[in-house]
This record gives sequence, structure tokens and C-alpha cells, in this order.
Amino acid sequence: MFDHLSLQCDDLDASRRFYEAVLGPLAITVSMDFGDVLGLSGSDGVPKFWLGLQTTGGTQREIHVAFTARDRATVDSAHRAGADLGAEVLHAPKEWPEYHPGYYAVFLRDPDGNNVEVVAHA
Repeated sequence: MFDHLSLQCDDLDASRRFYEAVLGPLAITVSMDFGDVLGLSGSDGVPKFWLGLQTTGGTQREIHVAFTARDRATVDSAHRAGADLGAEVLHAPKEWPEYHPGYYAVFLRDPDGNNVEVVAHA
């Protein structure tokens, strides 16, 4: 649906640590590093998720972004990685049948206050 997504961060190093840990189980890694902007890619190597220093000023508003996991074990690994970093766990991994049967997800707060979901649709 989207070509790429970019989030502005107050502390790019903290955000990098968070996203590398939480998205590592999904095989998403930093593939481009321009110093103040990072591009993260999946197995295709094409950066589709970007992190950059906040440059436009003002108060950042919460964003919700969801990443697809291949299975429930990957969701659980992302949960452990976030918790190990001390990230706020908004919702521990569980099935959300109100979305659809088999919707299994964890919701974490990133260093900038965004709601980050990792979901498996199995």
C-alpha cells in the first residue's frame, strides 16, 4: 500500500537501538546510514522504513505503525527485545479476534512515544 514511511525522532541513537532490536526478529535492518537519517530494509534490501532527526519543530504526535511478522514466535521475539530495552509494553502479545481470527500482535511504545505493533496473521 505504501512505498515507504519515515518517522522523525528526537534521539536517533535511541530510536535506532529500539528498532534494530524490535525489528531484528523480522530480519529488518539498517541498510542506509546518512548520519541523521537511517533507512531500514527487509530481505529485498530496499529501505522502506526511515528514521530521521526531527527537523520540522513543534510537538510530535503519536503515530501507529505495524510490521508484519511471519509467525507468532517472531511476535514474541519482538516483544522480548522491546521489553529487554525497557520499552513500554502497551499490549503484551495476544490474539485479537475482534480484528480477525488468528490476528496475534504486540504493541510497544518507541523512544518518541509512537505505538509500534508487530503482528502475525496466522
